[in-house]
Amino acid sequence: MGGSDSEGDRSAHKEKEKKKLLALAPIAKPLAGKKLSKRTLKLVRKAAEHKCLKRGVKEVVKSIRRGNKGVCVIAGNISPIDVITHVPILCEEADIPYVYVSSKEDLANAGATKRPTCCVLVLTKPAKGELGEEEGQKLKTEYDQVASEVSELTAGMF
Repeated sequence: MGGSDSEGDRSAHKEKEKKKLLALAPIAKPLAGKKLSKRTLKLVRKAAEHKCLKRGVKEVVKSIRRGNKGVCVIAGNISPIDVITHVPILCEEADIPYVYVSSKEDLANAGATKRPTCCVLVLTKPAKGELGEEEGQKLKTEYDQVASEVSELTAGMF
């Protein structure tokens, strides 16, 4: 009996994943795969804990224009898509790696907000104050790993 429940859960999960993929915008490239997506959201979660995160289009654009560096994570299921179409261009001009994830809800959960989020910018250091040596090192290594994978993904596109 217990096996049918897990089967039902699995099929419901697959349905959910299918809906996420159908809701993706056609410009959502480079789109992170499952593994990179999971790692990226984990980085966003850690950055949110350490206050190294800018949430929302307005904050992200302001940070990029001020010259802050980081990794930009954009949700691929934004409607209308015009809201975020200028963000990748700004990122390319500022040499900031960017990647799309499939869901704005997942991005919001990782960023420790209840509201769905269009995009976030993971900064290398917090806007105010300093991180502890060990915490800063952990965040930096994870950041570097995600940034290099995103750069590889982007390089494969062009």
